[in-house]
Amino acid sequence: MRVGISLGTAYRSGDADGAASVVRQARAAREANLDTLSVGDHHATGPMPYLQNVPTLGRLLAEWDDRPAGCLFLVPLWHPVLMAEQIGTLADIAAGPFIIQTGLGGGSAQFQAMGVPRVGRASRLEEGITLVRGLLRGETVSSALFGFEGAQIAPLPMRGTEWWVGGGTPEAIDRAARLGDCWYGNADLTATSARVLIEIYREACARHGFEPSRIPIRKDVFIAETDTDAERLGDALMSGGYRGFDRGAVAYGGVEKVAEQLAVFGEIGYTDIIIRTMPAPLDRAVRSVELSGDLRTRLQSV
Repeated sequence: MRVGISLGTAYRSGDADGAASVVRQARAAREANLDTLSVGDHHATGPMPYLQNVPTLGRLLAEWDDRPAGCLFLVPLWHPVLMAEQIGTLADIAAGPFIIQTGLGGGSAQFQAMGVPRVGRASRLEEGITLVRGLLRGETVSSALFGFEGAQIAPLPMRGTEWWVGGGTPEAIDRAARLGDCWYGNADLTATSARVLIEIYREACARHGFEPSRIPIRKDVFIAETDTDAERLGDALMSGGYRGFDRGAVAYGGVEKVAEQLAVFGEIGYTDIIIRTMPAPLDRAVRSVELSGDLRTRLQSV
C-alpha cells in the first residue's frame, strides 16, 4: 500500500506561521518518503485563510522531488482553458508525473462567489474534464457550454498525468470509470461504506472495459508519539462533531495504532492512502507528517 499526503492549506486567521507550516509539512513529507504530494481546492473562504492550489503547489514543488505531485480542481468552478494552462505550467515545473484530482464542489457560497450556477455542475464537470484532457494532449478544442472556440494551450505535460476522479454516488463512481484513470474515495468513508463503494467502482470498470492502475482513498489522520497524546486531540475534535464524520472514517493515535486503523482499507482493495493531517497546533501537525514515514513502512509490511 502506498501512502501519499494531501496537505491542508487552511489555517487560523492571524497566524503568521500558517503558510510556513505548509512548506514545513511538504518538506517533512519528502523526508518521510511519502509516495505522492497534493493540495486541495476551495474558494471564497474568508475570513479563514486558505492558500490557493496553483501558487501553493508551485512553491511546494521546490520541496519535493520526482515522485508524483498534483492538486485538486473543483472543475465546475474553473474555465477549462485556464485550468489546462495552470496544469501545463505546474507539470512543466514538476520533476515527475502530475496528478489531477477532480471534485464536483459543494455548498452554494463558493459557486455564487465565482459567478457559476450550481445547477448543472455535473455537466460542467464532465465537459470540463473532457476539454482539459484534450487541451493537455495538444488538441484544439471548443465549447458552447463554456463559451469559447478554437483554444489550444502550451506547455503540455511531458512526464505524464493521472486523473483521479472523486465522488461518492453511483453516478459519480461511474463517471470515474468512464473519464478518469482511477476513482478517488472520499475522506468520510468508513470501512463499511468503503467496501460497498469499491465494489460499485469495480462493477463500473467492468462495464466500461477499464482496469485502474490504483484506487486511492483519502483519510484524515493525526499521529503522535503516543496513543494517549493523539487521542487527546482526536477525541476532542470528534466530540465537537469533526466534519460530521464517523469515528471509523478517521485515524489517530501512535504510529502502530494508526496503521491498524488504516490497514483495513488495504485489505478491502484500496492501493493508496492519502493522508491529511487533522487540525492541530502547527508544530504538532509537522510532527504528525514526520511520523507518517514510519506509518508508510508499517502499512507496506502488512
